[in-house]
Amino acid sequence: MGIVNVKNVVKNYQLGKTEVKALRGVSLEINKGEFLSVAGPSGSGKTTLLNLIGCLDKPTAGIVEIDGQDVTQLKPNQLADIRRGKIGFIFQSFNLIPVLSTYENVEFPLLLKGSDGKKRRQRVVRVLEEVGLADHSKHRPEELSGGQRQRVAVARALVTDPEIVLADEPTANLDSETGDQIIDLMLAINKNDGTTFIFSTHDPKVMEHASRVIKLHDGLIV
Repeated sequence: MGIVNVKNVVKNYQLGKTEVKALRGVSLEINKGEFLSVAGPSGSGKTTLLNLIGCLDKPTAGIVEIDGQDVTQLKPNQLADIRRGKIGFIFQSFNLIPVLSTYENVEFPLLLKGSDGKKRRQRVVRVLEEVGLADHSKHRPEELSGGQRQRVAVARALVTDPEIVLADEPTANLDSETGDQIIDLMLAINKNDGTTFIFSTHDPKVMEHASRVIKLHDGLIV
C-alpha cells in the first residue's frame, strides 16, 4: 500500500449559483520516497488534489488515505495533527511571516508541535545548514532574494521531519537558474532522506526529474 491512496475522489465547489467540478473521480497511489509531479493546465484540479492530500480540504466523495489512515472521516483537530506530524508544505508565494527572521520562520512549526527547546534549536540549525542558509538565520524575508526565501520555505517544510512534502508550483516565482537550484536541493533531500515529494507544477525541469508524472485535465487523470 502506498503512503498516499486517493480512491475515486470527487470534489465540487459552489461558486455563486454555479457548481464547479474540480475533481471528477480521481484514483491514485503514491509510494513512499517518490518524487512525483502532478501536471496539467490551470483549472485542471492540481491544487485541489494537493489540498486534499494535505488535509486542508475534504472531498465531496471518495477516500483519501495517508499512511493507511482514512483522513476523510477525521475531525479538524485530528486533521491538524496529521498535518503537523506527517506533512510539510511549500507554496509558490513562500508564505513566510514577514516580522520573523529566517530562524524563527523555520522554528515556527516546531513551536506549534510543542517541541523541546534544546532539540528544537538543534533541528532548526541542522535544517538551515542543509538548505544552505546557516549564514542568513537572522535575516527577515524582505532581506532575502526570491531563491533564499524559497529555501526558507523548504527548510520550514522539512523541519518537522515529515514523511510527505507537498509543493504547489514551487519554482513559479523564481528565475530558471534559481528554480533549478531549488529542484536540485529537493532532489538531494528526496534521495538522502527518502522524503516523498508531490509537486503541482508547469515546470518542465520538475517533470524531467520526477520519478512519475501524473497528468490532470478537467478534473480527471489522462
